[in-house]
Amino acid sequence: MIVMKIMLDAGHGYNTPGKRSPDGMREYEFSRAVANYARQLLVNYKNVTVYFSHSDQEDVSLRERTDKANRLDVDIFVSIHANAYGSGGWNNTGGIETYVYPTRPPLAYELAQKIQRNLVLSTGLENRGVKTADFHVLRETKMDAVLAECGFMTNQEEVKLLRSETYRKTVAEAIVKALADQFKLQPISKAAPSLAPAPTKSPAPATNKSAGGRYKVQAGAFDDEQNAKELAERLKKAGFDAYIDSD
Repeated sequence: MIVMKIMLDAGHGYNTPGKRSPDGMREYEFSRAVANYARQLLVNYKNVTVYFSHSDQEDVSLRERTDKANRLDVDIFVSIHANAYGSGGWNNTGGIETYVYPTRPPLAYELAQKIQRNLVLSTGLENRGVKTADFHVLRETKMDAVLAECGFMTNQEEVKLLRSETYRKTVAEAIVKALADQFKLQPISKAAPSLAPAPTKSPAPATNKSAGGRYKVQAGAFDDEQNAKELAERLKKAGFDAYIDSD
């Protein structure tokens, strides 16, 4: 029996200096929650073992994290982060981006594309693309590795999402869906594992029955019309019949 070994890496730690929003949310509060939700989902797949590189008891150095992954000879390393921009204050920079090492390892790059696509579609945030970087966790891991930046702590609207348990579950589901697709993971039960319904930026998705007997599912709610148009366009490209309805 072949066991798929996955290491989830919650970026930074409770006491890592500077890794927090201008109003005090620590990045690790978000990343550890997503890692925990992702593990809950992954244990529902056959022949999968999940490891954490981080610890709730102490900050774990980057070297210790990659050494652990290499020692355990895991198959894939997924690092979960929240982004930041600027010198510490609020700004409007936002969105999702995913990273691989500059050599663009084929499997890692393919997985990163899946993670990026899933995160953008499920959150409705700006698509900043798959990028390359010489990050320690991408460089020093002997296995394929990806790093996902799941929103900006320096964006006042996005930090609200980063604090939301619904959003954290949504990010976890998007990452796990990409892993399951990439590595052909098989769920233990017939139904795909799930933690939460599809998210929106504000109210929860609603399902309504119209007078004609049809069912409609709300995929997003936005204050900015352009964001709504972008999500609708992505859904159309994915094969869905999407439209925008204003209140």
